[in-house]
Amino acid sequence: MSLMCDFANMKIPNFFIHPVIRSIILHFWLAYDHPFVDGNGRTARALFYWSMLRHGYWLCEYISISRVLRKAPARYARSFLFTETDDNDLTYFILEQLNVLDKAVDELHRYLRRKATQLQTLERELRGVLSLNYRQRSLVSHALRHPHQLYTFESHRTSHNISYQTSRTDLLDLHEKGLLLKSKRGKALVFEAVQDLEGRLSE
Repeated sequence: MSLMCDFANMKIPNFFIHPVIRSIILHFWLAYDHPFVDGNGRTARALFYWSMLRHGYWLCEYISISRVLRKAPARYARSFLFTETDDNDLTYFILEQLNVLDKAVDELHRYLRRKATQLQTLERELRGVLSLNYRQRSLVSHALRHPHQLYTFESHRTSHNISYQTSRTDLLDLHEKGLLLKSKRGKALVFEAVQDLEGRLSE
């Protein structure tokens, strides 16, 4: 385990190993050593993500190799078996994990395209919602793309160059329509999108 930590922190070996290959080796290393009673697979994948993120591969924050592995568990098991039975030649495991990584990135791209299409459809539908004014439609459209964004009377007033009372009316009306949640932060009221905003708009 001490050697693995040194490898993870790039103290060994004294020659270059590509960061993606290093991350995949760490994944194999922990899963092969199996140091825990339970959770070795999850820990190995977490170690892989940690290493990738540490080396600047930020996209790994948004992909799931677990989803790909669940679809073809036999391929994962075979890559382990081939490595173990061929003098621990990691080539089998590295090639399989590169394939998994490639599929995980493809899945993310498909998800993003699907969500972008859904958002475009919802935004088109928003234009036809007569019960919302253009400022409210703009805020809801923004909230669809930024679901954790907080809105205040002041931020809405500044965004649209309107009076405080108009801003207050807009946000409270969206709250009454069930599109925004209202809470208090200190003395100020803050608003954020309800969790199922897309569903509410589709009703």
